[in-house]
Order: sequence, then C-alpha cells, then structure tokens
Amino acid sequence: MLEKIILGTYTKKSSQGIYEIFLDTHKKQLLNLDLVQGEDNPTYLALSDTHRLYTVSKDNDFGGVASYQEKEGGTYNSINRVMAEGAPPCYVAVDEERQLVYAANYHKGEINVYRIEENGGLKETDSVRHKGSGPDENQKSPHVHFTNLTPDARLVVCDLGTDEVYTYDVRNTGKISEAARFKAAPGTGPRHIVFHPNGKIAYLFGELNSTLQILNYEAKTGKFTTINILPTIPDDHTGHNGGAAIRISKDGKFLYLSNRGHNSIAVFKLSEDGSAAQNIQYISTEGDFPRDFAIDPTENFVVAANQNTDNLTLYSRDSGTGLLTLIEKDIFAPECVCVNFVDQ
Repeated sequence: MLEKIILGTYTKKSSQGIYEIFLDTHKKQLLNLDLVQGEDNPTYLALSDTHRLYTVSKDNDFGGVASYQEKEGGTYNSINRVMAEGAPPCYVAVDEERQLVYAANYHKGEINVYRIEENGGLKETDSVRHKGSGPDENQKSPHVHFTNLTPDARLVVCDLGTDEVYTYDVRNTGKISEAARFKAAPGTGPRHIVFHPNGKIAYLFGELNSTLQILNYEAKTGKFTTINILPTIPDDHTGHNGGAAIRISKDGKFLYLSNRGHNSIAVFKLSEDGSAAQNIQYISTEGDFPRDFAIDPTENFVVAANQNTDNLTLYSRDSGTGLLTLIEKDIFAPECVCVNFVDQ
C-alpha cells in the first residue's frame, strides 16, 4: 500500500516549495520525492476534505495564505492568495463544519480567520492581535504559534510570546470572541496543543522550557487548568532544546513529542483517563532540528522531518507498547518542516 505524504518547507536554500513523497507500507520505505508546487516558504500545510490545499505563503515583503485545488495526477491549481504586508503565518488549520481556515502569525502575534468560498478560495473575515510579553528573550512580544479546534469546536490558540493559551468562540460568519484564557508558567512558550479522545484532557507543549503540560479542559467555559507538568528531555541533557511537534495516538494511549536540540522523539504512555503520563522512550531522529513529524493513517509508522539536515526518518510503531523502532534514515527532503499524510 502506498500512502501519500505532502511536505511543507522553507525555501532559503535548495527547496523550491511543496513536495510529495510516498510511504510503501509493504516494503517499509519512503519513495519518490517530487516537487508538486512551487511556493515561497510554504512552512505549514492543511488539506480539506475536498482535497483543497491551504498553505502558508510569502511574496517578497508580504505574507499570507494560499489556496490550491488538487488536480488529477497530484499537482495543484492556484485558486487565490490573501496577503498582507509583513511576515507570513506559521500554522494553518481547516474548520470543515464552518468552512473556515485559521492561521497563526508568529511575528505579528495575530490570529487570522478566512472563509472558504464556493470555489475553494479564501476571504478574510476576522483578525485579532494579542498583547503582552514574557521573561524569555524570545518573548518580547506576542507570538501566536497555533490555531486549531477544541473537541467542542471552539478555537484554541497558543501564544508563545505571552505564555498564554486562549479559547475563542467562533461564529459561522468567521468572527471570533475570547471565551477564556489560561496562563502558563513564565517562560513556558506554549507552542502546540493536542486533546485526548475523551475531550476532557489536553496536552500543551512548552517550546521554551521543554515541558509537557497536562491540562484539564472544561467544555462549558473553555477554561484550562493544570494537572501536571513533565520534562520532555532527559535530566542529563544540558544543551539547548526547543519543543516542536506533539501528536497523540487515536486510542489515547500514547503521546509523542519532538525535541529540537536533543534531536529526539519523546514517547509517553498515558493513563486510561489521560490525566497522567509516563515517559517510556527517547529515540533519535537521526538528524538535526526535528520540527515536525506525523503518524500515518494505519498508526503503524511515524515519519519525522529534520529541518537542518534535510532528511526524513521512518520508524515503525508498535500499537500495543507505543514504542518506535528505526527503519530508515537519511531520506532526502530539503528544508522540510511540515509532514502531512493525505487521505486517499
């Protein structure tokens, strides 16, 4: 069986845009890297159920989100771009129910909301800019890093610069309003968040202090409260580390986080209700700066992307134990920072 993966990249060196590669689940190999769309710095990608592609986009001194329609053969036709002066976003997500797209702009400290038009193109409906700062040198201003949905279809937003996680109510018109705000410990740097399948527990990755924060989520109010805080790197690691991506298995039994600096994936076993976690593995990503990784649809494989060494790493995953085993390393993929399996 061939599983298609699309890859988002920086285009500062040799990369030319958006690439695809295939995972052969029978041969347990990554095959046939190919450029499918030229784009400047498409660092994060999201696919809709109708195979429309929404990607971060940069054009000289302007940044925004580009929309594409997948064509037969796997290439893409441009639909439109919504651009504004300044840096591009760093994260995009699709809201299928409301037909909206959300973008997180790190440098502007801003949330952007777009309506999906009938042709798949985008039209901006709202933008909210945060205020505040934190104690770390990387927290001199707000840095919105994540915008995606809670299990009850609110918008959850991680702000690395202010050490806050916001919960927003969303109208069908694409307007958002703040419902709740969680303050993490100073210097946490909230980056990404995922939810347990029960919808009651969330897992927040602190980029700046390399922590996994287990949070209770109250659906009635949208409020988060802290249950526990755990390190994502070993005690004996003294060098720099920055947290990156976080994923959870569909059964809610295992959590995976990538460490940039320690250059590893940390594996945690979760309690039945998701409120407790135990580290069971650190495994090398066989490269430098694993900014992103993804679990394949069968949940038997994991693909990690090492940004600075231009390589992908393939692991097998034991669904019973949650443990990863190295299969392949040094699979060329230039400046890759986003791994996205395509439902076919």
